[in-house]
Amino acid sequence: MLHLSRRQITVLGLATLVGTPAWAQVKDLNDAINKAGRQRMLSQRTAKAYLALALQTQTSQAEKILSQSMALFDRQLTELKSFSPTADIRDTYTQLEAAWSNYKEKLVGKAPTLAGAEAVIAQSEAVLQLAHKGTGQLEQASGAPVGHLVNVAGRQRMLSQRLAKYSYATAGKIDPNGAQAEIGKARTDFLAGMKTLADAPQATPRIKDQLKLADQQWVFFDSALQSTREGTASKDTLANVLTTSENILTVLNDVTGLYAALT
Repeated sequence: MLHLSRRQITVLGLATLVGTPAWAQVKDLNDAINKAGRQRMLSQRTAKAYLALALQTQTSQAEKILSQSMALFDRQLTELKSFSPTADIRDTYTQLEAAWSNYKEKLVGKAPTLAGAEAVIAQSEAVLQLAHKGTGQLEQASGAPVGHLVNVAGRQRMLSQRLAKYSYATAGKIDPNGAQAEIGKARTDFLAGMKTLADAPQATPRIKDQLKLADQQWVFFDSALQSTREGTASKDTLANVLTTSENILTVLNDVTGLYAALT
């Protein structure tokens, strides 16, 4: 796996994130935490794709990312509502359903524009907040150390997409100072999360290999992010943000799945 090319990772990532019939229902609490955490990521990935389209960046791939992410969010939301082990958790997912419905109205229906991006970003934050709450509630219901690691690994996926989202916001001159502050915070949180996962005693050799691959992909992703921070938001730079954010997402999704498979 460590020798996959960046293109291979991207192709595999699209297949992995679209899902398989095996994802038809939540299997256990670790699986629920994984999927709940993936909802956080999708809240940011959809905004990233919207902004990429508004910036006319990799439009074919961005359209695919947006449509696939929305379909996956819908499917997982149904699964998580059905699985909810307590009334409080079910209430969170009922609230998330309403926030997601509002968000979808902003994502589709008319062509993405920078003028519409501010509302998209704001609603992506509302959806993220509720998705994060649900993930935390499921971790608490688990009560197991591995549940926390599934949550942390899943949050890394979200942070990768959040970084890309705010990188595009910077390029589109949407609250650039605020976007830069969010990038700085997300970057710090991401690096701390990688250390937590690498240092965890539950990390198997296979997980450690995947984390090494994530570290390698981070070098490419961080370089692309740095280019937008420096104000050189060329078409190539913007395209690199999309590609590298998808590459690292694929690896982090695998890491989260490996932690979720632990007992």
